[in-house]
Amino acid sequence: MKGMVIKMSENTANDSLVDMFIYETSQNTEQLEQIILNTEAAGSFAEKSINEIFRIMHTIKGSAAMMSYVNISTTAHRVEDLFYYIRENPGAKYNCSDISDLILSCMDYINKEIDRIRSGSESQENDCALLVDRIEKTLNATKNGAITEEIETKTESALVINKYKAVIFFEQGCEMENIRAYSIILALNEFTDKVTYEPADIIDNDETAKQIRTNGFIIHIETEKTYDELFAILKQTTFLRDMELTDENKPAPADNEQKQIQNVDPIVKVEKSDVKSEKDEDNDKSAKDYHQQPQSIISVGVSKLDKLMDLMGEIVIAEAMVVENPDLAGCELTNFRKAAVHLRKILLEMQDMVMSLRLVPLATTFQKMHRIVRDMSKKLGKDVRLQLIGEDTDVDKNIIEHISDPLIHLVRNSIDHGIESMEDRIKAGKQPYGTVTLEAQNAGSDVLIFVSDDGRGLDKEKILSKARKNDLIHKLETELTEKDIYNMIYLPGFSTNESVTEYSGRGVGMDVVMQNITSVGGSVSVDSVEGKGMTVMLKIPLTVAIIDGMNIGVGNARFTIPITAIRESFKPLKKNIFKDTSGNEFIMVRGECLAIMRLHSQWDIETKVTELDDGILIIIEQDDRKRCIFADALIGRQQVVVKTLPQYLKGIKNLECLSGCTLLGDGSISQILDTRWLVNADINTKEIEI
Repeated sequence: MKGMVIKMSENTANDSLVDMFIYETSQNTEQLEQIILNTEAAGSFAEKSINEIFRIMHTIKGSAAMMSYVNISTTAHRVEDLFYYIRENPGAKYNCSDISDLILSCMDYINKEIDRIRSGSESQENDCALLVDRIEKTLNATKNGAITEEIETKTESALVINKYKAVIFFEQGCEMENIRAYSIILALNEFTDKVTYEPADIIDNDETAKQIRTNGFIIHIETEKTYDELFAILKQTTFLRDMELTDENKPAPADNEQKQIQNVDPIVKVEKSDVKSEKDEDNDKSAKDYHQQPQSIISVGVSKLDKLMDLMGEIVIAEAMVVENPDLAGCELTNFRKAAVHLRKILLEMQDMVMSLRLVPLATTFQKMHRIVRDMSKKLGKDVRLQLIGEDTDVDKNIIEHISDPLIHLVRNSIDHGIESMEDRIKAGKQPYGTVTLEAQNAGSDVLIFVSDDGRGLDKEKILSKARKNDLIHKLETELTEKDIYNMIYLPGFSTNESVTEYSGRGVGMDVVMQNITSVGGSVSVDSVEGKGMTVMLKIPLTVAIIDGMNIGVGNARFTIPITAIRESFKPLKKNIFKDTSGNEFIMVRGECLAIMRLHSQWDIETKVTELDDGILIIIEQDDRKRCIFADALIGRQQVVVKTLPQYLKGIKNLECLSGCTLLGDGSISQILDTRWLVNADINTKEIEI
């Protein structure tokens, strides 16, 4: 069996056991981190929190031992020892803040080890040894300062070998019951080597999972542990549904003795809600909320959801190719059109459902900011509080991966450079503590995320001075709006901080924020009031897989523009068109002067439509900027599947004009234009040839 466990630890990250271990351990560390942060705010470990921490570390220890990840198992085991002592000695004296720091360090180490497992890197032995040493010192200090009553060691009872039989059933749908059963055996082997179980070949035979599902996992144990001690150990089992524990030292009761024996030492059948003893009832809710999930919910791999999304996109393309087939032009096909409309309705519902499968709430991402605020507040000596609003807002999983780092940058900069010291805040007539607010809200096909603080705000003069010094101002300063000035902080390397600190000043890393958000089709804007604080708004699409697009024609080329960026389209009148001294074309639209970009001139596309009043003008708006795009004609609105550009095109200069490509109904390829490029591109500069 030991050889089999070692073999399992060498599996790649694609192995189902490794994936399950990573998923469950990550969930446990996230929950533990939240418990620690809530406990630290209260100033002490409540009995409920101690039991929860002990349970989580016990679970991580067992899972890591099963997979032969020794360092994770060792670290979790020592933390479990620490909280076992605290739990068993309610009067023990300890420093809650120091222990919180220690446990969070352990969580950081375990998360790093999980990342190494994913990447196949070497485990860090030294880090584990240092952490274990810190835990040992903390445990010894806690023992030395404890106010406990010394209890005489048991003599006669300790020598008694008790025999028990346990029958365990796991929750339906948890899968891999044989592996979960083996983790129980590993836990029992820590205090006794006299354990037998049925079925016996749980590691070598995957079919035993079905047997355990049907008949339960039967364990025979010989140990010095008392009935209550063994019961407490087994009730920590992850995904436990039912448990029946019998003391085999007791003879089977006669009918007339059954009541008396049941009162003394009953055969206990434990339901999920009864696993805890009465003194632990307060912990039932949190334990069940975390472990017990409705049987109608199953876990699905992200790779399968990605494949499903790809197939959905292919169906959308195939439907367009059938309905818009050139062979059907001019045909009177009434029944076909009715069937096509019905098919489109079903496909739209399927598309919405498939896209919803990938949507996850922002709560997890937002909750991670508590740790950032907590650590920075302690290191910088500031009292900063985090307020979360709208964390149940859903976003595509791929997009969440792109906004996590930007949010960390923004929160760090708010605390480091935005929030003043307690003395400065009091002098300014503010609350002594600062507040950072994270807010999310839906806005049609977009999600808006606001990161705001009540600190000192941005200094316009300081930003302008830095911009002049670095030659970043490319137009008259009198033409610069407040928003233009504030947005300069997102230029690469721009910082108004005079010295380099661990967390840097507002501006360092802010270009990373812009890059990550724009890479998923989002935008960033800043608003600030000096002395009052600032707000950064991230506008990101709900999903980037399938978009509503307007297909346009320019000569023989086809382009697609996202519908959300189009404000209107119209046939221009010559009397409203004029040129400046450089020959750039403009048009007056309801008193507003807009620049005109000719797409055929931009890429030297041959077309017969060169007069503005023969074609169509499309007003594009992005980040409060507008521009008119000149095209031959509008082909029509269509839901298009965004395909990433081929890898061999990545090195081509000026490719930022395209955000992807798609297939049209007639099988032709259409380039999807990047709306930010459309409103900001230099009209006089030729781009790549399409």
